[in-house]
Formats: sequence, C-alpha cells, structure tokens
Amino acid sequence: MSFIELAKDRYSVRKFSDKPVEQEKLNLILEAGQIAPTAHNNQPQRILVLNTPEEMEKLAKCCPFRFQQTLALLVCYDREASWKRADFDNADSGDIDMGIVGTHMILQAHELGIGSTWVMHFDAEIARKEFQIPQAFVPAAILMMGYPREDSKPSRLHNDRFEITKTVFYHNY
Repeated sequence: MSFIELAKDRYSVRKFSDKPVEQEKLNLILEAGQIAPTAHNNQPQRILVLNTPEEMEKLAKCCPFRFQQTLALLVCYDREASWKRADFDNADSGDIDMGIVGTHMILQAHELGIGSTWVMHFDAEIARKEFQIPQAFVPAAILMMGYPREDSKPSRLHNDRFEITKTVFYHNY
C-alpha cells in the first residue's frame, strides 16, 4: 500500500475488540514515534504506555471516552527538553513535535492492522495525578489503540474533504 493509500484508509476507530496488541507490534508503533522528526532533534516525547485493566480505569477518570481499547498511549512532551524559538517569541515546539510523533504512531499502527483514535478531550491534571506524571511533562494527547471490532467503520464524515483550492494557496493568491 502506498503512503497516500495508507493515509486515506486510516480512520478513527471507536469500537475495539478485546484482543490485546502484541508486544512486537507495540514495539514497532513506539519505534515509529521514536524516529519521528522533532525540532532541533531534541526528542522531547515522553510516552506512557497504558495497557492493563487498572490503567484503563485510571484513564477513564481523566477522559470521558471509552471505546473498549486494550492500549492507550499518553503522549507527553518534556517542556525542559522541547525546543524554544528564543530569538523571536519563545514559542515551544512541544505540541507540534507531539503531533508529528503521534501521527507516525497512528499510521504505523494502521499499517499493522491496529486501529486508533486520537483524543485531546481529557483532563491533563487528572491524568498527571493518576499516572504520577512529572511537572515538566505536558500531556498532549491520548492515542486509544487496539484491534478494530468487526463492526467498526469510519464515521460518515471520514471522506469529506474541502477542495484543495480552499486549503492550499500559492504566494500570488
């Protein structure tokens, strides 16, 4: 499958089977996040692997979404390690870096037949407390993962896209 086919085929899974993700596949997903480019190659990603029933219960305390996932990756960045645009406005690259890291992981998961849903709607402070996340780490996203249930399908909006002329502009617009 080409990259563009993989990217078009991947969708947010909201119905997972109870089959656990094998460690070998999890290792590949984590490696995809490890090799993702980050600003100045600072590699500020700090990823918490959650894959036990107890961890899923803790996760439920900070996130209202439950898809019966067997795995979740709590993607954080270390604000002491992330690159800052110091010469201008001190913008922190952490959120952007985590977007790239997370995208690498969900696409690798999809290639392996593992579904995912990217979740940003969660209480980071409760997550910090439940999982004893250090203050320097910023929880950025939760990647819910697992094998899609047989009745899992893309949302009705999955293939809705604006015309490219509405989202891409050349300098002389």
